Amino acid sequence: MPSTAFVALVTCFDNEERLDLDATRAQVRRQVAAGNAIMTAGTNGDFTALTHEEKIALVEAVVDEASGRVPVFANAGMPATYETILLAKAFDRIGVDGIAVITPFFIACTQDGLERHFLHVADSVQRPVYLYDIPARTQNHIKPETARRLAEHGNIAGIKDSGGAQETLAQYLAVSREVTSFDVYSGPDHLVLWSLQNGAAGCISGLGNVMPETLAEIVRAYDAGNISEAEAAQKRYTAFRTDLYELGYPPAMVKRALWCMDPAVGASRQPALLPDQEQDHAIRKILGKYDLA
Repeated sequence: MPSTAFVALVTCFDNEERLDLDATRAQVRRQVAAGNAIMTAGTNGDFTALTHEEKIALVEAVVDEASGRVPVFANAGMPATYETILLAKAFDRIGVDGIAVITPFFIACTQDGLERHFLHVADSVQRPVYLYDIPARTQNHIKPETARRLAEHGNIAGIKDSGGAQETLAQYLAVSREVTSFDVYSGPDHLVLWSLQNGAAGCISGLGNVMPETLAEIVRAYDAGNISEAEAAQKRYTAFRTDLYELGYPPAMVKRALWCMDPAVGASRQPALLPDQEQDHAIRKILGKYDLA
């Protein structure tokens, strides 16, 4: 099967922090043109700053704009299983290709609690469910053995690993070799090629908002067997990641770098990153270094 590069799409806001669906649709078109699939309402999409109703409106707009040309995943994860199911059912009706479910945040969960959470969500919808592990942000981690048990559920189709640890990603990939219906998507931008070479179905990358063509090239070259081209694209991608993320919190840096390229995307909702002329200057220097300005 061809590998799939998903971009964890930014959510656009106007100058008064209102949801800007027209600008978001433009970003969907940009990614579709590059050949990338879409993950919406995730970490890079400011999902924690959106209301329940806004998330539904956002996913409706993204699915409509993609119009079946590329797959669309949407994150329904919330701290409580109850609201997660409400969102998952709404996304199910809208017709997403997959429902990502980030681990509960703020609430400290046992592995049994996580297992029950994901099973209840998977039982409530028809569309496939994808686990979403990002312990640095949620303080909850899906252990590989828990993922292995969940992989046996007929409607849990895979996992997005954004933990950043290659060892854990390797353990999830081992699960996918045991349960072939369970796909692994890597989150760390510097591990895209490594994950593909070790059996991942693809990646879900935030940095692809800024470098959509480079992300697509890693995957296309790998699938075509052009490993030297894939390595060159990954090297460029990793170098840009290193330079940009040295400036601050990665999702905020991605959004601000994209804003420097196209102010129509708007800033993030407060209390996220405030505009800073010195920081914007540093970002523009990095963009210029990679011919993105």
